[in-house]
Amino acid sequence: MRPILLKGHERPLTFLKYNRDGDLLISCAKDHNPNVWYSHNGDRLGTYRGHNGAVWCCDVSRHTERLLTGSADQSAILWDVETGAKLHSFTFESPARAVDFAEGDKLCVITTDPFIGTPSEIHVKRVEADSSRQSNESILVLRGPTGRINRAVWGPLNKTIISGGEDSIVRMWDVDTGKVIKQSDPDTGHQKAISSLAKSADGSHIITGSHDKSAKLWDIRTLEVLKTYTTERPVNAAAISPILDHVVIGGGQEASQVTMTDRRIGKFEAKFFHKIFEEEIGGVKGHFGPINALAFNPDGRSFSSGGEDGYVRIHHFDADYYHIKM
Repeated sequence: MRPILLKGHERPLTFLKYNRDGDLLISCAKDHNPNVWYSHNGDRLGTYRGHNGAVWCCDVSRHTERLLTGSADQSAILWDVETGAKLHSFTFESPARAVDFAEGDKLCVITTDPFIGTPSEIHVKRVEADSSRQSNESILVLRGPTGRINRAVWGPLNKTIISGGEDSIVRMWDVDTGKVIKQSDPDTGHQKAISSLAKSADGSHIITGSHDKSAKLWDIRTLEVLKTYTTERPVNAAAISPILDHVVIGGGQEASQVTMTDRRIGKFEAKFFHKIFEEEIGGVKGHFGPINALAFNPDGRSFSSGGEDGYVRIHHFDADYYHIKM
């Protein structure tokens, strides 16, 4: 499995997202400019220029028409995917972190960081089909968690929002009332900050990665922990295979803890676990720093990883990957 190396970012990667068809990969990094690539060969299609800070997260609409990015410059920008034109900029009082389109792309959720007296918030915005009519108004603002909210995604039928962040608790919010209706059990849930949260392809499960050196698989409707995958490093990213019972987990130390003395090349690896048996089934080495982002192609035949080293690596699976025996 030879990786395709994508060099288009000057700074560490923060997030990777495939479009629904899986032919495009969008990468976000701390260098202000999200890139879009052809996923089969790694050719760069273009760059979205307009942010003035690190871009933490992105989401792409169902038909690959709109891109939404959240940035440390206190804005979330709605882009035209094809032309790269900036359609609208949602502005906030603090850095924007996670973004997610609702099913149907008529709503989006954007989280903002705590900042000089402002608490962290989850904003729900209406997304207009005609961008000239786009408003900056939030139709719902959720508050409560302490510390950053690192991820927020829509639950089934857009009735709930699932969030996770620095306080290590996964919460389910009712979109109609704005109240927390479920939250993770402190005993079975994560013990340290949640760094990532991603849905399965069918939307029935979520996987979370945490600095407590584990990733957990949850039922999206009950927030029951179904499986736990333990590693020896803090987890920064995790993803669920859309076709096999596999999950992939990546991480590494915080940048401040990384020593410069190790001579082994590219020792940071994406680890594959069996989703049901919770056992490690293999790993893919290659990054020169912690892995910050992971995504499976929707066809399940390749995955990509983004690292602290500024590289995106696309891995197309070999035939024997599909026949791994436990």
